[in-house]
Amino acid sequence: MGRYYTGDIDGKFWFAVQSSDDADFFGVQGAEPSELYYYFDKEDNLDDIKDGIEKCKKALGDWKTKLDKYFNDQDTYDLNGKSFKEQIKLDEDKYQEKLAWYARLELGTKILDCVEEHGVCSFTAEC
Repeated sequence: MGRYYTGDIDGKFWFAVQSSDDADFFGVQGAEPSELYYYFDKEDNLDDIKDGIEKCKKALGDWKTKLDKYFNDQDTYDLNGKSFKEQIKLDEDKYQEKLAWYARLELGTKILDCVEEHGVCSFTAEC
């Protein structure tokens, strides 16, 4: 069972890594009852989205290249999987944190691409 977001962009939140309100990081607070609703506007939110993406890249540092390489060949991951840890070679205490930043970067990039292409991006996220 997973949690999804749907609308102008679609995707699945990373299990045990990413919270449903992760898009809050990019400057818009999700509206709640059982789903979070997000609406990003090119005029009002583009700078916040780009700033968020840069913060993600800075937090990832050199690990972004390692994670890119790993996920180019993988659709899924196992946080406790020996193969994952061996290939990524992240410090045990940092790999969960780095994965959270990486998942956030993926979400932010989808939001940015949508806003740049359509001027707006809206979606709901399951809680």
